[in-house]
Amino acid sequence: MEFKTLSPKGKLYLIPTRLGDDVPLEVLPISIKKVLEQVNHYIVENEKPARRFIKKISPSKSQRSLVIHTVNKYTDISEIPNYLVPCLNGESIGLLSDAGCPGIADPGAEVVKIAHEKGIPVTPLVGPSSILLAMMSSGMNGQNFTFNGYLPIDKNERKATIKHLEKISLEKNQSQIFIETPYRNDKMFSDLKTILNTSTRLCIACDITLTTEFITTKTVEEWKKEEEIDLHKKPTIYIIQRD
Repeated sequence: MEFKTLSPKGKLYLIPTRLGDDVPLEVLPISIKKVLEQVNHYIVENEKPARRFIKKISPSKSQRSLVIHTVNKYTDISEIPNYLVPCLNGESIGLLSDAGCPGIADPGAEVVKIAHEKGIPVTPLVGPSSILLAMMSSGMNGQNFTFNGYLPIDKNERKATIKHLEKISLEKNQSQIFIETPYRNDKMFSDLKTILNTSTRLCIACDITLTTEFITTKTVEEWKKEEEIDLHKKPTIYIIQRD
């Protein structure tokens, strides 16, 4: 009796991208360039920045050879398994976020979930994560922290959430990380200075890895004495810890 050998499945490569318009290979390892040169199938957050990134890293790669599917807030999740079919046929796929690491505060997490369900090997590549880089440089508790994503927009809900996170931080000795839509950063910073206890430490980590990088941790009382900083439309990570 003759047995057919099943072809090995392709991998799903999780490919980090830059956090801004910096020199790619100053913040990304050469392994990313090697994978981009081998892979032609991609699942991305948005096609235009993904193509621009691939061209920047591998300028000789044919853009016509690329097969690109998008996964974002408008995507019908039921379509994602179809995007992974090349992996089942032995071809690898690259998963790209618009900035930073795919799957972290990013819709690509759903792709990774389905890949595991289908037994597709998932291979994360090394690259910058603004959340971890901010945590590393904050001077706060790096052994016990929580990422909370976006806080509520409603004024009263936001205030209650900020006070709740501050309370948890004190009770659990836990750093609390969160983000905001860049055009609402100045309002967030103002709210934090108003709502938080004056002794609570607040880290503002802005434009990480860029030439305009700004990372500073102070108590709220100290922040109130500082001149206003311009965070408008700048990617920013906020971390608080109440000791």
